[in-house]
Amino acid sequence: MGCGSCSTGGCAPAGCKSNGSCLTNGCSKLDVYDWLSHMDMPSNYKPFNIIEIKFKGSRKEFYLNTENLYLEAGELVAVETTTGGYDIGHVSLTGELVRMQLKKRHVRTEDVVKKIYRKATPGDVDKWKISKDLEFETMHKSRVLAKELGLAMKLSDVDYQGDRTKATFYYTAEGRVDFRELIKKMAETFRIRIEMRQIGMRQEASRLGGIGSCGRELCCSTWLTDFKTVSTSAARYQNLSLNTLKLAGQCGKLKCCLNYELDTYMDALKDIPDNVERLETLTGTVRHQKTDIFKKLMWFSYPNDENWIALDIARVKEVQKLNREGIKPEYLKIEVETNKTAPAKVLDYENVVGQDSLTRLDNKNNRNKKNNRNKKNKPKGPNSSAPGESAQRPQQVAAPRPANNPQAPKGPEGSAPPSAERTGGQNRNNNRRKNYRGNNNRERPSE
Repeated sequence: MGCGSCSTGGCAPAGCKSNGSCLTNGCSKLDVYDWLSHMDMPSNYKPFNIIEIKFKGSRKEFYLNTENLYLEAGELVAVETTTGGYDIGHVSLTGELVRMQLKKRHVRTEDVVKKIYRKATPGDVDKWKISKDLEFETMHKSRVLAKELGLAMKLSDVDYQGDRTKATFYYTAEGRVDFRELIKKMAETFRIRIEMRQIGMRQEASRLGGIGSCGRELCCSTWLTDFKTVSTSAARYQNLSLNTLKLAGQCGKLKCCLNYELDTYMDALKDIPDNVERLETLTGTVRHQKTDIFKKLMWFSYPNDENWIALDIARVKEVQKLNREGIKPEYLKIEVETNKTAPAKVLDYENVVGQDSLTRLDNKNNRNKKNNRNKKNKPKGPNSSAPGESAQRPQQVAAPRPANNPQAPKGPEGSAPPSAERTGGQNRNNNRRKNYRGNNNRERPSE
């Protein structure tokens, strides 16, 4: 199969590697998830015989499955057309969800008369791909013809029929255009039937696609099907700057996303008082500068004063009520006195781990490093201990006795003296120097 039916002009299939028959990646535009596909129907259930077929762009139509073909989403089928011949499209939806789509689009079941001929054969698919490859060249040639005739129109897209006998040209124009001469020249050039269809700026952006100022694909080219009216009042309610360059989308019209959060702002604005341009006080008249809708705050300022005063909605309503009664409050904002000795905050939880500080390990490591640094810098002497050992007072060690004397006295702590028999003179000297290192007054024995 292929992905030539998408508005991008063809793309490589991705995901499940089904060669594009599952409408993956860019071809899943305006796709509908069938949440009833995994459910088992009753034994006497009769499948709904109307199928939704998707064509290039956002065009979807309903067809009768008179042959009771087993169709799945993504399959290519040959369908009937109003002007004769056949067209090739993808199956986008089957089953009971089609009945719901008919109700959503206000289409009666009796109005669906076009039929599904068959599943697309390899010959149908090859012919359909060839016709799709001609669309780009045909569009540019038709633009040249329209420019030569001096027509104030813009040809944005071309859609060939599956059997390559008809082409639909989509164009945008500010007013009515007499394109009869253009149709004659295009019919002579392309040797096909020509149909001209005028679309709006939003529909043109939907067919061409693109990236919006938010960094994502255009809503109209991915999921948005109905284009509601967008007015500048939606920007005013949301406290947006009335800058046409920022509020306009790629179609040149106001962005559709201005309506997305409008209901939330309208609900929040119900508590905001209206017509609060100024408030009267004994100090002077303050003017309204800004409103934070969700924090319920309003900022006011005195004349020739750069400092703004933030008031909550309740205080604004109170001052507004006093002004209607002819009373001017002395102060605009009531200062709330706070006690200096605030009560201790009672925590509703208990720290059972005992790890209060996030830097507790860092402090411990720094303390250990500092201790190690002090031990290394400590001068060594006869009474100093080695690093990592406890500093103890050196004890006198008894002189060794010959090994052949069994009645030789032991050391002061009752430990047996080291053996006098050693192999190698160097080992003997080292051992004796170690034993008598802490006592400088004792005479070293002769070797």
